[in-house]
Amino acid sequence: MRVLGIETSCDETGLAIYDTNSGLLANVLYSQIDLHADYGGVVPELASRDHIRKITPLTRAVVAHAGLELTDLDAIAYTAGPGLMGTLLVGATFGRTLAWSLGIKSIGVHHMEAHLLAPLLAQDNRPPLPFLALLVSGGHTQLVRVERLGDYQLLGESLDDAAGEAFDKAAKMMGLSYRGPAIAKAALAGNADRFTFPRPMTAKPGLDFSFSGLKTHTLNTVTAQQPCSEQDVADISLAFQTAVVDTLFIKCRRAVEQTAVHHLVIAGGVSANTALRERLESELDARVYYAPLHLCTDNGAMIAYAGALRLQAGQLAPLSVHTRARWPLTELEPI
Repeated sequence: MRVLGIETSCDETGLAIYDTNSGLLANVLYSQIDLHADYGGVVPELASRDHIRKITPLTRAVVAHAGLELTDLDAIAYTAGPGLMGTLLVGATFGRTLAWSLGIKSIGVHHMEAHLLAPLLAQDNRPPLPFLALLVSGGHTQLVRVERLGDYQLLGESLDDAAGEAFDKAAKMMGLSYRGPAIAKAALAGNADRFTFPRPMTAKPGLDFSFSGLKTHTLNTVTAQQPCSEQDVADISLAFQTAVVDTLFIKCRRAVEQTAVHHLVIAGGVSANTALRERLESELDARVYYAPLHLCTDNGAMIAYAGALRLQAGQLAPLSVHTRARWPLTELEPI
């Protein structure tokens, strides 16, 4: 089965074709980061309009890269949520309409389930069931126990800002790119002995997260150093990143101890952070799995793969288009 995956949940237009026999055939991605840079964050209306401009030419491109024609597709999967409602509607409407015009199957995919499953695209390095999953992105920070596809037990989540959102906002405070990876880059030149930031909620029992207080502490530190030098930015970036990584590590270690499950998948944009990967791999009493770097952020490949798994189980989208800005993982149907 050849599945076209369409991802438009936020500010990246991702399309890919996944073949259930041959694997990933093609993957293209267009990022709107330059479009939103002047605003210090994603402007939903601009994001929706840019998806409209890019989705048709990118569809042609991904089909051509795979050496196929549109008529060679067997199904289309699109992100149905969670995400920005306007951007979701662009991809969902385009995908559902294209599937109808071709007379093929279609299915709406849960964005975070697709992130969770992205590491499984590596056929030779799949975790056994059950496994734990740390989902860390701009909109979500969650610890999940995975019994099987669609059977998810939420162990803990952020009570306010997600880790990725905190990275993005901290970067903006220091005049860096609004994307969190800018902090990781600046932190490379940081002095680890200069600042110590709090590790929120680590002294309390449980597996929930909170990053709003850390964000406020970062703002206060930046304000106190004004005008910030390049070294100030590097030192604050390192202190912030270390606090986030420590917090995520402590919660993951606690989850492993409480569940006795020793396989952990990390997924979402923050899973590309090198410091986080190194800490989990070197100190956690569990085997750690993650997607290749180019599949950690939003992309069409994860949507095509997650959609293929559900299509193989017989699930289909109705003719009408349904998208959800909020959509708990625990509401998904197990298969």
